[in-house]
Amino acid sequence: MAEIKIKPLADRVLVEPAEAETKTASGIIIPDTAKEKPQRGKVVAVGPGKKDEPMTVKVGDHVLYGKYSGTEVQIDGKEYLIMRESDIYAII
Repeated sequence: MAEIKIKPLADRVLVEPAEAETKTASGIIIPDTAKEKPQRGKVVAVGPGKKDEPMTVKVGDHVLYGKYSGTEVQIDGKEYLIMRESDIYAII
């Protein structure tokens, strides 16, 4: 994977969303129109944090976030989400 040349500011985090599921546990194939947005992903870049609040997530962490969290951005042809650290629910 190439190095990301973007540095989020303050308490923002750049997340690469996981791929949407294409098949259910029972083997049913999900069409593109019925796929849900993934709610998990991998942290690609982390800002320095706020003055009195250091960042708790780091690059490489797998995280869970809200369904409608973050702003979609496209960098070098790949889709990413940029969000505040408070939008992240858990590190998995």
